[in-house]
Amino acid sequence: MSIPLPDLAAMDRLGRAIAAALRPGDVVALSGGLGAGKTTLARAIVAGLGYRSEVPSPSFAIIEVYDPPAVRLPLVHADFYRLKHPDEAQEIGLDDYREGAALIAEWPDHAGGFAHEPGCLSIALESAGEGRIAIVEGGADWLGRMPV
Repeated sequence: MSIPLPDLAAMDRLGRAIAAALRPGDVVALSGGLGAGKTTLARAIVAGLGYRSEVPSPSFAIIEVYDPPAVRLPLVHADFYRLKHPDEAQEIGLDDYREGAALIAEWPDHAGGFAHEPGCLSIALESAGEGRIAIVEGGADWLGRMPV
């Protein structure tokens, strides 16, 4: 499905809708070119889970972790842009971080992708005039709880 995101308010609404449906074990895989809005959408999801402080981009740290009570459920926000090979995701202990947590994955293809997982919500962000379009595809576990 295609969701128009004409402004930041629309991006925020989508992020909060995703946060409301998010469960441990889910993956929100965000793809799109540089400047497409991946981190902006990720920040809206984290805020929708109750986080009230600044949400840093994990571009350099690769992984940022958020735990209750600061958020409704354990969350890992990862930016895999700097990975040179998908095996590096295992080397940094991604599976350990994901245990019992939801994952927001920017540049998911750099970590081998997650679309094969039933709990994956894939979102491709594309420019559309002054705004964006989100192309959303949910795995089997997202049936009945898509964020629109």
